[in-house]
Amino acid sequence: MNPSEQYVEHGISQQNLKRKSCATVLTLAYQSLGVVYGDLSTSPLYVYKTTFSGKLRLKEDDEEIFGVLSFIFWTFTIIALFKYVFIVMSADDNGEGGTFALYSLLCRHARLSILPNQQPTDAQLSSYATENSEDTWQSSFLKMFFEKHPRFQKGLLIFVLLGTCMAIGDGVITPAISVLSAVSGVQVKINQLHDNYVVIISCIILVGLFSIQHHGTHRVAFMFAPVVAAWLLCISGIGIYNIFHWNPQIYRALSPVYMFRFLKATGTEGWMSLSGVVLSITGVETMYADLGHFSALSIKIAFTCLVYPCLILAYMGEAAFLSKNHSDIQRSFYKAIPETVFWPVFIVATLAAVIGSQAVISATFSIISQCCALNCFPRVKIVHTSSRIYGQIYVPEINWLLMCLCLAVTIGLRDTNMMGHAYGLAITTVMFVTTCLMTLVIVIVWKQGIIKALACLLLFGSIELLYISASICKVPEGGWIPLVLSFIFMGIMFTWNYGTMKKHQFDVENKVSMSKILSLGPCLGMVRVPGIGLVFNNLTSGIPAIFGHFVTNLPAFHQVLVFVCAKSIQVPHVGENERLVISRIGPKEYHMFRCIVRYGYKDMQQENYNFENNMVSAIIQFVEKEEDIREQTHELSMDDAMEDLGASYSQHTLNRSCCEKKHVQFSSVSGNLEGPPHKDESLQILQAKESGVTYILGHSYAEAKRPSSMLKKFAIDVVFAFLSKNCRDPDIVLDVAHTSLLEVGMVYHV
Repeated sequence: MNPSEQYVEHGISQQNLKRKSCATVLTLAYQSLGVVYGDLSTSPLYVYKTTFSGKLRLKEDDEEIFGVLSFIFWTFTIIALFKYVFIVMSADDNGEGGTFALYSLLCRHARLSILPNQQPTDAQLSSYATENSEDTWQSSFLKMFFEKHPRFQKGLLIFVLLGTCMAIGDGVITPAISVLSAVSGVQVKINQLHDNYVVIISCIILVGLFSIQHHGTHRVAFMFAPVVAAWLLCISGIGIYNIFHWNPQIYRALSPVYMFRFLKATGTEGWMSLSGVVLSITGVETMYADLGHFSALSIKIAFTCLVYPCLILAYMGEAAFLSKNHSDIQRSFYKAIPETVFWPVFIVATLAAVIGSQAVISATFSIISQCCALNCFPRVKIVHTSSRIYGQIYVPEINWLLMCLCLAVTIGLRDTNMMGHAYGLAITTVMFVTTCLMTLVIVIVWKQGIIKALACLLLFGSIELLYISASICKVPEGGWIPLVLSFIFMGIMFTWNYGTMKKHQFDVENKVSMSKILSLGPCLGMVRVPGIGLVFNNLTSGIPAIFGHFVTNLPAFHQVLVFVCAKSIQVPHVGENERLVISRIGPKEYHMFRCIVRYGYKDMQQENYNFENNMVSAIIQFVEKEEDIREQTHELSMDDAMEDLGASYSQHTLNRSCCEKKHVQFSSVSGNLEGPPHKDESLQILQAKESGVTYILGHSYAEAKRPSSMLKKFAIDVVFAFLSKNCRDPDIVLDVAHTSLLEVGMVYHV
C-alpha cells in the first residue's frame, strides 16, 4: 500500500495533508517575523540620516537621493534576496544555520577539526552524514591542501573567529542604535527636549531590556510577531503615501544607472557615504543564523512576500519625501510620517526597536554557547529559559557585559551616525566571512566547479568589499568600536582554544598505561572502597595523567571506576539514542569502564535528567550484552589485561558475530535500576551505586615551559591563567553537589 492510499484509508486525504503542511509553513513564516526580522525591519530608522551625515549633501536635481535609493534597492536585492535567500540558506547543517554551521560542514568534509578528541566512530552518527558523491579534482585539491598545511587550518579558524566576534560586536551596537534612533523621534514633536534626556530615556530602556533577559523571550514572544507585522505594514503604508504625495517619479531610481551617476557626481564623498547605505541590510545574517528555529521555506516566504516589499516601499517613500524636503535629512523618517498617525507609529517603532534588539541579544547568547562547546570560549553559566522552546538560553555573565558595553556606547557616542559607522563595519565583515566560507562549501561540500564558486565570491564578495572599504574610512568616526571589541573577544577565544589544546596535548603525551596502573597495586597496597567513582577527563582512550597522580598520592579508588569523557562533536545535535558510548578498561574483575558522552555544538550539556542513573543503566546493559556475546561465541578472552575493551574486546569475536560493534551505544532514557540483575557484575555495580557516586574532577593549572617564548608565556601564564581562574568551574557546569565532589590538583607544563 502506498502512502497516499494509507492516508485515505485512515480518513486523511492527500489534499488535506497538503493544506495542513501549508498551514504549518505559513504559521512558521508568521512567527519568524518577530524573531528573525526585528533587526532588519528597523533599519529605515537610521539609514538615510547616517548616509548623509558626512559631507555629502542633497542638491536640487535629486541625483544624490536617487543614487542612494538605487544603491539600497540593489544591495537589498542582491545580498539579502539572491545571496542569503536563494543560496546561503541552502547550506544548512542538519537544519541549522550561521557561521559555525558553515564551518562545521567544512570540518566534517575536509577534516578541519578544531576539537582534539574526535574518533572515527563519530562519523557513524546519523547527523554526521556527509555527501556520498565522489570528489571532484577541485574538492580533492582543497582537502589535500588543508591537510598538508595546518597553518591554513589555523588561519581559517582565526577568520571564522573574526566573523564570530564581529557578530558579537553587532550584539553591542544594535540595541544602542535601534533604541536611541527610536527614542530620538520624540524630538520631532517636542523640540525643546534636550539630547541628554533622549540618552537617559534610551539608557533606561536598555537597562530594562537586559534586566528581563533571565525570564526568557518565550514569556513575551507572543507579541513579537504582531508588533513586527504591524510595523512593516505601517512603514509600507507610509511609504506608499509619501510616494504619491511627494514624488511619484521615485520609481525611476530603481534603475542601476543611477548608482553609476551617483558615484560619478559625488566621487570620494559618495563612496564614503556607502557606509550608511549598507545599514539597509543589517539583520540579513539573522535569517541564516535562526534557520534552526524555523524552516528555510517559512523564512523565505516571510521575506519575499512581506519583509522585502514592505522595506523597499518604506525606503522609496522616505526618498520621495527627501526629494522635496532637503532640510529634514536628520529627522527624515519621523518627519515623513503623516501628522495624524505619528504617535501610534512612534510607539510601534519603539517596540519594534526593542524586539530587534532582543533578537540580536538572544543570537549573541547562542554564539557564546556554541563557542564554549567548541573550546573557543571560557566556560560560562548557560541557563535554558524554556522547557518547550528549544534553543532559548540566557548567559548571565554575557548579558551584564553586553549591557555595560551598550550603555557605554550610548553614553559615550550619543550619536546614531557614529554608531551607524561602527554598525556598518561589523555587519559587512560578518557577511564577507559568510561569502568566503560559502565559496569553500560550494567546492568541498556541494562538489560544484570552481567557476561557480568564484562567480559567487566575485559577485557578492566585491560588493561587500566595496562597503567594507567605505566603512574602514569611517574608523575614526566610530568604526573603531567593533574593531576593538572584536580583537578583544578574538584574543580571548584564540588564547582559550590554544590553552585547552595544549592541555589536551599534555594529557595525550602523559597518559598512564594500564600495565603501570596494575603494577602500582602490590607496591602501594591499593584499596578499593565502596561506591562508584566518576573520573572526568578529556581523553577518549587511555588513562589520564591526573588519575595516575591521584592513585600515587592516595592509593585507593572506588569499587567501580568510570572514566567519563564529555565531548562535543562538530554537528549541531546528537540524538539521545547516540549520546553514550560505553567500553571496558582492563580486566573484567577490575570493574573499570569508559563512558563517552557526546554532544552537538547546539546541545545542552547540563543534563535535565538523572545522569548517574542513565549512565549506570547503560553500563549494566553493556555488561549484559557483553555476557550474551560471550555465551554465544564461547570465547573467554575478557580476563586478559587490556587497555580498552572498545579497541580490543573480542576483535576476533566481533568479526565472527558480525552483528556487534566495538563500542556499544546507549540511549539516555531513564533506566529502572531496581529490577533483579541477571549477572553478578551487574549486582556489584548496583550495590556500588547504592553506596554513593563520587565525582573526581581535575583542578589543573597550565604553566608554560621554561624555554617557551615570551609571547607563549604571556598567553599561558597571564591570559589563559586569568581566564581559567575567572570562568565557571567544571563542578558548577556539571551541577555537582559538594558532598559528592573530589578535586585533584595538578600542574600542566605545556
